Amino acid sequence: MARAPFKINGTEIAPGARATVNLPVSTLSDHTPVTMAVHVIHGKRAGPTMFASAGIHGDEVIGVEILRRLMHTPALATLRGTLLVVPIVNAFGFHNHSRYLPDRRDLNRSFPGSERGSLASRLAHIFMEQVVEQCDFGIDLHSAAIHRTNLPQIRVSGSDTSKMPMARAFGAPVILTSALREGSLRAAARDKGIDVLLYEAGEGLRFDEMYVRAGVAGILRVMVHREMLARKAVAKAKVAPVLAKSSKWLRAPAGGLLRSYKSEGEMVREGELLAMVSDPFGEAERELVASFDGVIIGRAVMPVVNEGDAVYHIAEVVSYAKAESAVEDLTSQLEEDPLFDEDEII
Repeated sequence: MARAPFKINGTEIAPGARATVNLPVSTLSDHTPVTMAVHVIHGKRAGPTMFASAGIHGDEVIGVEILRRLMHTPALATLRGTLLVVPIVNAFGFHNHSRYLPDRRDLNRSFPGSERGSLASRLAHIFMEQVVEQCDFGIDLHSAAIHRTNLPQIRVSGSDTSKMPMARAFGAPVILTSALREGSLRAAARDKGIDVLLYEAGEGLRFDEMYVRAGVAGILRVMVHREMLARKAVAKAKVAPVLAKSSKWLRAPAGGLLRSYKSEGEMVREGELLAMVSDPFGEAERELVASFDGVIIGRAVMPVVNEGDAVYHIAEVVSYAKAESAVEDLTSQLEEDPLFDEDEII
């Protein structure tokens, strides 16, 4: 028996077909319409329905590039199930190079939204109703804010072990358990019984080639894990990710010029020197040292800091020796394992 067409916003996509559907969002003050574009790939064979989204924060552009490459992956020609790809959820922030909506609301604190609320609430409602609630699970792509960068990592709720097999399948260097925040996509999806992995990597308004590759490979690995793609679609991760159950931001002890000695992905020991903060005259210097053993999963990239600015994000690990070996091996894998020829991703 043939599969039924996939329906979204009055459009039907036949089995084995793909189409881009524009969901009406609003109209700007100059009468320009704003839409949310959803690319639907409806496989010939039955399987799960999955969404992949980026740009909930408009300045987090690395996810847009990851999904652009994903949509051009040859393996999707044999897709089982249905894939919904939304490269830019927050078009307002994307056009303004901003994390937020025009009214400064954070879309990822506005879920599940409502039809009659703020612009952020209405946008969240459209995304939830038209995309998320049609799916069995999803992967949401993020990066650090501007002037910070993140090591590729998957974030899951510590109380929900059901997502852990998918998180491990993704193959990012670190899996960080973090609490769900009220109004977030992950929290709203959980309330609907929909599993969502959150991928963090890179810097706001910037691409990082290695981290883009990690994102594409990870999504494909999850699709293989959920039997949407054949095993040959992507190589398995060579090393199990490091599991971190807590993390902490270390902050600048004073304002001044930041000289960083460590980068994301490096292991650090308690008491190890991470950076120096100096005044512009070099008359006063303050050390920033690690307060516990762990792996750096995020850091500031601006050399100018104010007192109290977040500088290093360190995840605490259970076994330092095992984590050190795993992070090193996983980082090497990202560098050495290109997914496609250039002609396949342009």
